[in-house]
Formats: sequence, C-alpha cells, structure tokens
Amino acid sequence: MDVLGLETYAIEIRLILRELGIPESYATDRRLELQVETNRSVSAGRDIYDRELRLTPEGLEAWNNLRSNALKDGIVLQVISGFRRVSYQRGIIERKLATGLHIQEILKSSAAPGFSEHHTGRALDLTTPGATVLHSDFEHTAAFVWLARNAAFLGFRMSFPRGNPHGIIYEPWHWYFQG
Repeated sequence: MDVLGLETYAIEIRLILRELGIPESYATDRRLELQVETNRSVSAGRDIYDRELRLTPEGLEAWNNLRSNALKDGIVLQVISGFRRVSYQRGIIERKLATGLHIQEILKSSAAPGFSEHHTGRALDLTTPGATVLHSDFEHTAAFVWLARNAAFLGFRMSFPRGNPHGIIYEPWHWYFQG
C-alpha cells in the first residue's frame, strides 16, 4: 500500500474507532500497530465451522507447511479463524457492545478494527480435536505443546502470551506467520 493509501486507511480506522467509542490513545496505550487489510486473500479451504478460510498466498503456504509438519508428528491442527475484514472485526465489537459489555472489557479479548492481525491474512486461530475452542485450556493439548516447540522454526509466533504488553488476554490459540 502506498503512503497515500495508508494515510487514508488510517483515517478510516480512526473514524471507526471513534464510532465504537474506542479511545484515540488505544494503539499507543496497547502498543499495537495498525494492521493493513490485505487485498490478496485466497481460498484456503474451510474452517471448523465450514466457513471459507482465506489467507494470503504466503499465509496459505505457511499454514500448509505448519499443518503437514504437525501431522508428521501425529498432531492434528484445525483452523477456527483466518483472514477477517475490518468490517467483520467491527461487527464482532458491535455484537459484544449490543450484549451490554463495556468497550474496555471487549478490548481485552478482541482487537479493535484495524488492529487485528487477522486483517493481514497471516494470522490463524487454531484448535485440535477435543479442545475447547478459543479457551486457554488449549495450552494443555499436545497440539499447543507441539506449536510451542516448533512453530517459530516454521515462521509463526504466538502473538498474545501471558503478560503481553497489549492488554489482550492470553491466547494460546492465536498464531501469526511473520515469515
């Protein structure tokens, strides 16, 4: 994205944050970088909910590599979520607000639109058969142990470990392909 496009995108994100009641200082306070929504997503199969999974071509190649290496060691990895548009992330926040949750509580478990790594098409929320989806208990699975030992060698990092500086809950299921 060129500088003008990035500036326009940043302005759009600031407007969305204001509309959702998210403080202007959100990114600075949380030490989060603006995540540019990719326009290069490709079909990557289906997620566990039978929705189309989309990733960037690099993200898809990395996911296939991660999954096949895990499978060689008897570990089954499944995708809960991949690429998300800014509008989808906004909808997540709006649905939670509609239930009466306060924005500060929501932002502990959901990144604000424009700041989710899912926008890049390189982030995956993962699970394994028998695990509770999107729950910290995932850390007690063989899949998580395998990821913790091997994912970095394949270009992935867990974005939100315990005590992360972003004010986001511990997410052992969220992995980002950094290349």
